[in-house]
Amino acid sequence: GFMTRHERKLFDDLKSPHLKYWVPFVWFGNLASKARKEGRIRDSVDLQTMMNEMNKYRSWCSLLFGYDWVGIPLVYTQVVTLAVYTFFFACLIGRQFLDTDQGYQGHDLDIYIPIFTLLQFFFYAGWLKV
Repeated sequence: GFMTRHERKLFDDLKSPHLKYWVPFVWFGNLASKARKEGRIRDSVDLQTMMNEMNKYRSWCSLLFGYDWVGIPLVYTQVVTLAVYTFFFACLIGRQFLDTDQGYQGHDLDIYIPIFTLLQFFFYAGWLKV
């Protein structure tokens, strides 16, 4: 609904090995210049303001395209995966309760399922997969 059928055909027929996010910005710039010449935009300051805002939005899109273009190296994901699993292995060992038969003061409660450690693992592993 943002393009006419003719514009969509022109957009689809444009051959580019990369994303074509910049094409509507060029169209907007041309239409704004044409509107200024025809008198539909009364002042050059208004046209300049519109073009500045459009250029800001275009630069944000190109920044986003740049982030998409450069992938995260595989070694980073491997290091984070290893760190998460090592952390939780250490938690399973380190967060175990003491033997209640030994009579340590303040350690009479013994929980067999580490609920909070499991919840923490599910959250971290979920974030890791994202």
